[in-house]
Amino acid sequence: MSGISVVIPTLGRPSLTALLTALAAGGPAPGPVELLLVDDRPAATDELPVPPGVDVKVLTGRAAGPAAARNVGWQAASHEWVAFLDDDVLPDPDWLSRLNDDLAAAGPQAGGVQGNLRVPLPDDRRPTDWERVTAALADGAWITADMAYRRSALLATGGFDERLPRAFREDAELAHRVRLAGFDLVKGGRTVTHPVRPENRWVSVRTQRGNADDALLRHLYGRDWRARLEIPPGRRPRHVAVTAAGALAAALTVTAALTRRGSLATAAGVAAALWAAGTAEFTVARVKPGPRDAREVTTMVLTSAAIPPVATAHWLRGWLRWRGARPLEPQR
Repeated sequence: MSGISVVIPTLGRPSLTALLTALAAGGPAPGPVELLLVDDRPAATDELPVPPGVDVKVLTGRAAGPAAARNVGWQAASHEWVAFLDDDVLPDPDWLSRLNDDLAAAGPQAGGVQGNLRVPLPDDRRPTDWERVTAALADGAWITADMAYRRSALLATGGFDERLPRAFREDAELAHRVRLAGFDLVKGGRTVTHPVRPENRWVSVRTQRGNADDALLRHLYGRDWRARLEIPPGRRPRHVAVTAAGALAAALTVTAALTRRGSLATAAGVAAALWAAGTAEFTVARVKPGPRDAREVTTMVLTSAAIPPVATAHWLRGWLRWRGARPLEPQR
């Protein structure tokens, strides 16, 4: 192999220092390696936390999300193989040598080689909802926490779709187009650790913004977009039903109060009961596998009520915004 370019988009989090330190501690790579950091901070006033003695090239991103930052990185890469790492992972000590082995073993039709992801979970209790969400990354297909692509495959597809602005679905969508372009995707033997980052109790509500990206993918790839992109089924139909029941209950309650019609009050009660039942089912489904302590149960109760309407609103926003959207065309 002639060499490897390692692209790391970053917002300057402290975890970047640990990542670069781990790469340096692994010793010299079997061949030429360039480290490309894409500084994607919107208004950087200080230098990135790069450890002394680590040779990196810093590129300026457009603060347009990880897809755009990775495009900046691979377009500046010097080598045919481009390995992407997230700035919050910790590579194993032998990661560079195992990466070299993975890419050397890839056949000529291989356009991408995925690494393995390890998510440490607590030994003394059941994982929280957020810890389980993070742990699910270990089973994700072609996630760019540790994913290498041939530069020729990236050129053939145009790279990451920058209409997907979050670290959510943009990796699966690119993998799909790489395969459509005639390349194979394979699994490698290298491993990185993805710690669970601290978050407040509302993180599950904030992440519902990704539903707007799901709406884009539905426009791009049709009803079976999840199967095509190897994404597990979600709860959207239930979220829509619960949201509709809650909205109907509120509307009927107000109308009944204004018109003093008992039949409307009864209908409002039925709709409210359906909303409560759906919310309770969602809450129990999230509480049951968790630690079930007071804080986690309270968090699940509050967020299980908030998630369905928030998820539905983001989906509708994305559905309206991306009407008429088409997949990126392969470059010839």
